[in-house]
Order: sequence, then structure tokens, then C-alpha cells
Amino acid sequence: MIELLVKHKSGSENDYQLNNGQYCLGKSERMDIILPDQHASRMHARLVVQQDSVSLEDADSKNGIWYDNKRINKSMQVNNGDQVRIGSTLLQFKQNIPVLTKPLTPVHDNELYLFKRQLHELLVTHLDMYKRTKIQSMQGEELRQQIILSANEVMHENKLDLPEQYSKDQIIDEVVAEAIGLGPLEAFLDDDQISEIMVNGPDKVFVERQGKISSVDQCFNSNQSLMGIIERIVSPIGRRIDEGSPMVDARLADGSRVNAIIPPLSLNGPILTIRKFAKHQFSIDDLVRSATLDRRMATFLEICVRNKKNVIVSGGTGSGKTTTLNIMSSFIPENERIITIEDAAELKLHQQHLISLESRPANAEGKGRVTIRDLVKNSLRMRPDRIVIGECRSGEALDMLQAMNTGHDGSLTTGHANSPRDMLSRLEVMVLMSGIDIPVKTVREQIASALDIIIQQTRFSDGSRRITSIVEVDGMEGDVILLQKIFDFKRQGRDESGAITGQFRTNGYAPAFYQELEQSGISVDRSIFQQNTSTHKD
Repeated sequence: MIELLVKHKSGSENDYQLNNGQYCLGKSERMDIILPDQHASRMHARLVVQQDSVSLEDADSKNGIWYDNKRINKSMQVNNGDQVRIGSTLLQFKQNIPVLTKPLTPVHDNELYLFKRQLHELLVTHLDMYKRTKIQSMQGEELRQQIILSANEVMHENKLDLPEQYSKDQIIDEVVAEAIGLGPLEAFLDDDQISEIMVNGPDKVFVERQGKISSVDQCFNSNQSLMGIIERIVSPIGRRIDEGSPMVDARLADGSRVNAIIPPLSLNGPILTIRKFAKHQFSIDDLVRSATLDRRMATFLEICVRNKKNVIVSGGTGSGKTTTLNIMSSFIPENERIITIEDAAELKLHQQHLISLESRPANAEGKGRVTIRDLVKNSLRMRPDRIVIGECRSGEALDMLQAMNTGHDGSLTTGHANSPRDMLSRLEVMVLMSGIDIPVKTVREQIASALDIIIQQTRFSDGSRRITSIVEVDGMEGDVILLQKIFDFKRQGRDESGAITGQFRTNGYAPAFYQELEQSGISVDRSIFQQNTSTHKD
């Protein structure tokens, strides 16, 4: 046994008397030794106390462990009187004391973590050595049952003792999920209230639930375990991730968007971000019920899509642009030929005459890359009635504007910007990124001629998402593109629960193309532009 004195920045101290065993240190409440230090990781270090030695191991923490003003690389042997620092917390190891009959610090969570990590490593080795050829031909439940049998074999052959109070079947299921599935992420993927999963290294997992981000206790066994899951996600769709290509965009089978970045670019270990694709197919009525827009705005957007107006949805990250684009695409008539173009396929359209194209990164030799711009150019040769681009980020904006100006009306896309005016500026920059030397005024003329409607979407601090303005692009005056506001959202404050309240408004302006529709014999309802307001809150 050894005595550990933990001195906190506040001046308080904790004295631990530790039996032989393994202990987890960090700021998570589930740790054996809790370090309430802002510089400590949720799981920062592991302390191993043995009969004749004591060692301290860094658990891939961000800020590390410091001894004698030097950061230890991985682990160190601890001697009597040694002092180490984690953030502003000082750990002092004192002389051995007589062994107690009962440990003062419970180690159940730590024992479980170490057991699962050991079983996972032995299972992967077992599969690599004996089962790899056989299991490659298996899928689904057959594969899962085979891996469960292998896990039981590993436990028996290596005489692994399961920590008390835990179910053997449950622990094996969790280890198998990490070996062949998505491990602790599977529970989050099944939770309909979670919209985003963010993994900041193996021991830090965050989720967005109903618009708000919070940390969770689940973690991965190691960096290698997390890397295995990332590779399992990207491999089936022909993507790769390694030191030569340390960033990747991918998707899950249900359409959820995946981004991963690994060392050496990431200093926190492998980073994984999953934007979940909703199991429930949203409709415009769902957006009205959630106060993303009101009924008048919904009616107007449907008229725009059905009558082939070129629309761009603008907004910040996580503001709901892709959801709005998906819903608007559902208004496209069944008899039209639709081509969708995306980096990672997210759009889920149900029309029969649909072609979905996806970009492709370069292979290991640096060849074979197919960009969004390449796909836009090729789509023009495929006789499209509608072109739907998941997001414009670069030079493909020029090809999109040219398509809109050459008979491909009714095109839809999204872009990142804080306002409709900012979206126009970003389009100018993206066109110039195409590498073609075009005068700025000509670019603006192209934008003013091509675009009809800009929809601005915003995510508020309470987690709600709203369409904050819908504007018409109304030609040019001199060198300036004219914008005419049709609808907007006026924020008014917060209610008792903290939800943001406000009004959807119209200024009484009916867009110019309404007159064209009426002249062509199409019946439209101008009453939606009457200057009355509607109040919404979450």
C-alpha cells in the first residue's frame, strides 16, 4: 500500500491510502481519484500500485503529467517522496503504511475499464491470428455471434476474471460492439433526441441533444480502438484515413455525415464528428410545428420550388440548412429528372427520376480525385431538369451560376454565411476561386441574373433553429445587387423557460415573379404577404 496526498490549487488536500491495484485519475466524477482542475482531462492518468513498485501512466491527456519540470512521455516509476503535477494539482507520494484489511477507495469502475480494454486487445489479436479469413465472408448476426464465441474463448484461454457485480453477457456485448461495430457510439446513434456526436479523443465524448451540447461518461478503450471504428466507417465507401491522408469526410449507412481527423494534424488523438441523419423524414409541416418558419413562409417556399426559382439556403454550421434543402427538394414534381451532387451523400429524395452523385478524394497515389466542380460540369451533360448541390464551397459556384443562367432553372443549393448580403459576397469569392479571371461587376451580374431567392437560417443560443429572412434578388443598380426582403423573424426576448420568442413578419412586398406567374395563368395567393404578424416560441 502507498499513501497519496493530493494538494489542490484552492489549498485543500485529500489523503488516499491505496491498496495494490489500478486507479483512474481525472476530473470525471466516475474516476477513483477526482481532480477538480480545469487543466485535467476527464480521464487523465492511471496509477498502478503493486507489491514492489508504483507506476503512473498518462492516459493520452491533453496537458500531460509533469515531473521535475519535465513532461513525462508515457509512464514513470514512482518512488517514495516523489511529487508530480497535473495542471495546478500537486500529487505527493509518501512512505508505505501498513496494509489495511479493506481498501478505502473503490475500484469497480477502474477494474471494469481495464478488464474491457484487456479483453478488447486480446480479442482483436485473436481475430487477426485465427479468424480473419473466415470472418471476412460473414455479415450481420452471423458475424456478431462468431465474435461473441471468440470473446468467450479469449476469456477462457487467458483465465480473465470478470469484475464482480457486472454481467458477463453485457460486458461481452459492449466489447464486441467496439470490435466490429461503433462501440459506445451505437447507443447515441439509436437515441432520436441526439443530433450530433463529437468525439474529442478516446476519453472525451460530447453529444448535442435538442440543440444543446453536453459531455457523456462513455469513452473508448484506447486511441487504437477509436481509430479502428473510424476505419470501419470510411472503408466501405472507398475512403481512407492514415498519416498520408489524415482528414476524411464520409457517411454512415443511414446517411449521417461523418468527419474524422487524426494525428499528426490533431493533437488530441483521433477526432470524430457525426451529424446524425434523422430516422424520421421531416416535412414542411414539421418545420412549421417547430417554429422554424410559419405557414405563410412554407406556402411561399413551395411556390418557389414548384415554379423553378433558383434558391440558395444560407446559414451557419448546424443551423439546419441541409434539412431545409431536403424538405424543399420534396416539392420538385415527380416527372422531373433530378441530379443531386454532394461531398458525402446526405440528401434523401423520394422522386423516381433521381440520380445521386458523390465526390471522391484522391487515392494513395494522389490520383483519381473527383471534385464537386467536376460533377457539376458532368451533370450538365446528363439532361437534368433540376440540379441540387448539397453545399457550394469553392469554384463550383461559377459552374452552378452558369447552369442557372443557361436553362437549368429550379436549382437548389446551400452556403455558409451570416446574412443574405454576406452570402452574395461569399458567392463572389467562390467564383473567383475557380481560377478564371472575371471582372467583379461581371460576377455580380451573373449572380443577380441567376439567383431568385436567398433563405437565411439561424441557430439561436437556446438551440432553436429558425428561418430569419427570405429575400428576393432584384437585379442590379450600378455595381450593387439589390435585395428585397419578403419575410423575416423579429426577435423579442425569452419566455420563462429561457426559450427565445419573436415574430415572423412580412413587409407587404410580393416578389416580381408573382406577376409573371399570374400572366402565365398560374393561380397564386397574394394574401400571404399581408402585413400581419405571427408569434412563435419553443
